[in-house]
Amino acid sequence: MQDSADHDDEEVAAHLVVSIGPGVSGLRLDKALADAAPDLSRARIQALIDAGAVSRDGRVLSNGSAKAEPGDYDIILPALISATPLPQAIPLTVLYEDAELIVIDKAAGMAAHPAPGTPDGTLVNALLAHCGASLSGIGGVARPGIVHRLDKDTSGVMVAAKTDRAHAGLSALFATHDIERTYIALVRGAPSPVVGRIQTRLGRSSSDRKKMAVLKAGGREAITDYVVQRAFAVPAKAGAAPLAARVACTLHTGRTHQIRVHMASKGSPILGDAIYGSGSAALPVRTAITEAGLTRQALHASILGFVHPVTGERLRFETDLPCDMRSLESLLSSL
Repeated sequence: MQDSADHDDEEVAAHLVVSIGPGVSGLRLDKALADAAPDLSRARIQALIDAGAVSRDGRVLSNGSAKAEPGDYDIILPALISATPLPQAIPLTVLYEDAELIVIDKAAGMAAHPAPGTPDGTLVNALLAHCGASLSGIGGVARPGIVHRLDKDTSGVMVAAKTDRAHAGLSALFATHDIERTYIALVRGAPSPVVGRIQTRLGRSSSDRKKMAVLKAGGREAITDYVVQRAFAVPAKAGAAPLAARVACTLHTGRTHQIRVHMASKGSPILGDAIYGSGSAALPVRTAITEAGLTRQALHASILGFVHPVTGERLRFETDLPCDMRSLESLLSSL
């Protein structure tokens, strides 16, 4: 089971409209769609439903066993990618490695695995060169060793499996959320209250299929605990919001773009986030972003802790902010 925390969306190859007539009403949705779209297997339909790629009248459908209703169904088909990534000698910052797994501090700008538009230069390519044949076949041909993912432009700690048993064990830990994961985000304003829990349903946005959104119904449960660690440029007026803040976000689930959507839902989108950062930061903050050279969302996976799936040893890794976020934080502190 792939954990989906903050991973890049696959590019869309095509939209397919499938019509279900009155004669198949009452059948399971996945079977009715597979019957109406013979080029797609029922298993493929179910996978697309699970991925939030099937909708009707703008509403994302999440239950393949639900009864089908007559009408047109919109299906997003992800673009196909090469199934044979090649090893590339890309430098990695290795925090820990043994015969079973490897923990790295991923740099911003490196995608976790090949995808349309990013055919190489990914963590998978680097792992294939670093670890050799031990990754073969793990996690699917195109994603050997990958158990969880970070966005291409999110930096921080990741673990990858080197053996099948480590992959199975790590996947189980992520599936049951028995993983310690804390991210540091630099955000616009500051969420209120300063300590809180965000618990919502997350799924595909009905207005933009490449974005995730907080949903009233459907989607999957998403839980983020957060703490405002520091506020920057706090106005003298009582009750006024700061211009920016440093927030520690602890994940209890790992949904696509979870922290980015949750912070935006609190009115404090992550600085530099081109997708969820609606509105504009104050001029001094924008100036600081430019001076710091930040060209991505200011989000860093700082802590990853878990029980080694083979040895049973408790492992915990914590990394400092990379230079762009560190520079931005310093500039914000001087506002």
